[in-house]
Amino acid sequence: MSFGKKKFGSYRSSSRGSKSEAEGEEKQETFQAETLHSLDDFPQDEAQQVTLVELLRRPRSSYRIYFGPHYITVHESTMVRYGMTKGSFFNKEEVDEIVNANERQIAYAQAINYLSFRSRTSGEIEQKLLEKELDPDAIADTVQRLQEENLIDDAAYAQEWAQQRVTGRKKGKVLVKQELKRKGVDAELIDDALDALGEDDEMRSAEELAAKKWRTTKGDLWDRKRKTAAFIMRRGFSSDIARRALDRVLSREGEDAEALGTEFD
Repeated sequence: MSFGKKKFGSYRSSSRGSKSEAEGEEKQETFQAETLHSLDDFPQDEAQQVTLVELLRRPRSSYRIYFGPHYITVHESTMVRYGMTKGSFFNKEEVDEIVNANERQIAYAQAINYLSFRSRTSGEIEQKLLEKELDPDAIADTVQRLQEENLIDDAAYAQEWAQQRVTGRKKGKVLVKQELKRKGVDAELIDDALDALGEDDEMRSAEELAAKKWRTTKGDLWDRKRKTAAFIMRRGFSSDIARRALDRVLSREGEDAEALGTEFD
């Protein structure tokens, strides 16, 4: 959304501007509309009349509302909500409110679109909207609204992610914890999600990895043990889990893991 000044006399309602000017405008207009600059130039003392309402090609469903030489760009829903029709009047305080409401509307629409592909964490939503250079306050309001509408739930997300990664992707809790941290999930929620899994789930996955790696690893006994244990730990399992998983596999194979010593502690 934007606020700016423009010489109204240079505006024409049809075939206005050269082709290069039109192409330049098309490149500059994004979904976010334009960066909000300042409303300081808008007259403070008296309400200003809307002199023109212009539908923009980009971003979609956006309108430029002119107050003589001044303008703001808003989403269609914002325009309708505030009754921004030609001939209506708005003072500086009202325009400020409209601009802020429009920023929240854009942030919310962007977030909904982002969520349409798959579930996200609040941290992912926040980061995505920051990349769009939206107002931080609007982003915070959007995240709170999505939480209240149960469209994002970091606790549920962390539990589902941990379950899927450990039992489905055969990744250890160490790696899963790092993944959730990068997604901006609170440390306490991560710990709760990993604790809910229990050790048995992680051990079963580690054993499956150990058995598969052991069968495909070449070399002498010690070398196979070392490579298998290292592989398990690279998948995010602790050295203790890796050792115990390998020990169980070797026991079934008629071997033992004594030669591992403290190499993987």
